[in-house]
Amino acid sequence: MSAEQRETLNAILRQSAFPVGIDVSEQRRLLRELTSAQPLPADVTVTAAALGTVPTAEITIDGIEPRHVVLYFHGGVYALGDAFSAADLASQVGRRTRAKVISVDYRLAPEHPYPAAVDDALAAYEALLQNGTDPSDIAFAGESAGGGLAVATLVNARDHELPLPAAAFVMSPYADLTLAGATMETKREVDLLMSRENLQPRVTDYAAGHDAALGLISPIFADLSGLPPLIIQAGTHEVLLDDAVRLARQAAIADVEVTLDITPGVPHVFQTFYPILDEAVAALDRAGQFLSAHLAGAQNASPESEKRTDRLLKA
Repeated sequence: MSAEQRETLNAILRQSAFPVGIDVSEQRRLLRELTSAQPLPADVTVTAAALGTVPTAEITIDGIEPRHVVLYFHGGVYALGDAFSAADLASQVGRRTRAKVISVDYRLAPEHPYPAAVDDALAAYEALLQNGTDPSDIAFAGESAGGGLAVATLVNARDHELPLPAAAFVMSPYADLTLAGATMETKREVDLLMSRENLQPRVTDYAAGHDAALGLISPIFADLSGLPPLIIQAGTHEVLLDDAVRLARQAAIADVEVTLDITPGVPHVFQTFYPILDEAVAALDRAGQFLSAHLAGAQNASPESEKRTDRLLKA
């Protein structure tokens, strides 16, 4: 990162930070203002759609004939954002995997607390399978809470005996809603966006009386055995760094193929800043290569995968 890039990025982060203590409606308004000020690339098209009863945004890129599908889960601490606001970053994943991206518009807390997001995510994936998309042609991706939700959905799909996608890519996963990660404190001075103080009210909104350590709320505590290959990316200037590190450790202990990709000196979901940050472009490239390799590898084994999918969906 050049000195100029760092200065520009820090100015953006300071402008983007939410004041501690504001309510969720004001946070949503500020986020809408931020995302509406960032136009999509000219070759990206976003269309409202649905998977079963779950609304989605379909994201395609001109000139790319999709070979695969990325099921994408947006961030926003389970209370902010929507499928459309994630389209810019999601399109960068689709561009690198030559895939159509389907961004899931899961319900948000506090109006719809846990398990609404988890139920919507699983329903969307199940509908994608029932529509005839082979799991070997699907990858999951998500940022922040969406990263945690992507992993929770893998666990949930496994427990429902659904065939799993080829791989998953999670950026700065919000994977421990007990907020017990050591970097909640050790990185608080360098994280200009997030803190325990501004996360805690949204934890209360989402968990709504449930134990925040439940595996589908905080996948850091879930049994991750049997999950597909994961690539987990984070920056060293974020309080959620320890969520990424511990999630990778838990995956490795469960014999999951996992790549932990940490970039020094960059903030939460730094990939968002790909237009101005060299490290973001490089990280997205690495993730795209990872997903493409596993999608291609799974595709080579797709006849057996198709038989397994048919058996499970008919069961």
